[in-house]
Amino acid sequence: MSEGRYPSWTYAAALASLPLLTHRRLRWLVQSGDASDVWQKICSGERFLQGIDDAVWRAWSSVDDSLLVDVAERCIDKGITVLSMLDEQYPPALLGDPEAPAVLFVRGRTDAFAHRRVGIIGTRSATASGKHFAKTLGAQLATAGVAVVSGLARGIDVESHVGSLSASGNDAAPPIAVVASGPDVVYPREHARIWNEVATNGILISEMPPGAHPEPFRFPMRNRIIASLSEVLIVVESRSTGGSMSTVREAMKRDVAVMAVPGSPGLRQSEGTNDLLRDGCAPVTSVDDVLVALNLDTRRSAGWCDSREQLTAEERLFLHDMGTGPRSIDELAMRLSRTVVQTAVFLGRLEAKGWVANTDGWWEALVA
Repeated sequence: MSEGRYPSWTYAAALASLPLLTHRRLRWLVQSGDASDVWQKICSGERFLQGIDDAVWRAWSSVDDSLLVDVAERCIDKGITVLSMLDEQYPPALLGDPEAPAVLFVRGRTDAFAHRRVGIIGTRSATASGKHFAKTLGAQLATAGVAVVSGLARGIDVESHVGSLSASGNDAAPPIAVVASGPDVVYPREHARIWNEVATNGILISEMPPGAHPEPFRFPMRNRIIASLSEVLIVVESRSTGGSMSTVREAMKRDVAVMAVPGSPGLRQSEGTNDLLRDGCAPVTSVDDVLVALNLDTRRSAGWCDSREQLTAEERLFLHDMGTGPRSIDELAMRLSRTVVQTAVFLGRLEAKGWVANTDGWWEALVA
């Protein structure tokens, strides 16, 4: 194989596709010299690094240029850009991280990293009110010029990006999504539309090469990147042992400020966030709390407004008296001193306007 036969990015992509690879091993490879030289040494079976097991060297020496060509063709076909940590467009926020991915596979706008950045994470089994808060917060932050960083998982993650994509105006910040599969492997499958919207209007990044499936061990790896990219990390809803706590730990290792949204003590989805608040994390009750944490002028958030149909005075009072947390219609009727029929009529009107949600017979007020 002749040196420099292919574009330089193809060698970085091929190194990131080696078998038995870890992010530390890839970092050693990328820092060992020019990517084409390193690739040539691997293909020739040369053992040029200390601390690599014999089994790994044997697996690496079995590869050839067919792997390089296959990965390069996948990247070209899917519109994926390959960024090495030596490239100028590599996200500056990651450069100082000792566990930063040496190679990133990117779909979208690399200028998204120039914006202020806030991570929004939470449980996949979120409540309707939690999803609404994440969506609202994502829209308000993007309108204020703050990019939302999340993982496009079900629940809180995807709702925060749905919100950020809904922001309008020339100053609206693009979303930043970090995924645990190849950037061309949509997970979960029902998120195909929003994956494409994020890749078109913002940026979708992964340290996994195209074609990589979302295996369980890759999600904690993904979480460290979310934490590293975030200036502030917000947990909207999480169980005390939920996967979001992995991202929280990664953020705390990096001295990234962690904030949490208070929740009802009776909800499992609020156990983790309430634990964080008890342990001293700052609360988030509105976008202003986040903007203050970023030292931004909170008056910039005035550009966002709620697009739902406005409520009458009676509907507003009804919504307020519903309180927080899910309730049955019988419980609401007793709480509001109304008949079940009257309560059902109000709930139907509020649901049509988008102010309440019904999940398996439990009603929640959708207020931030």
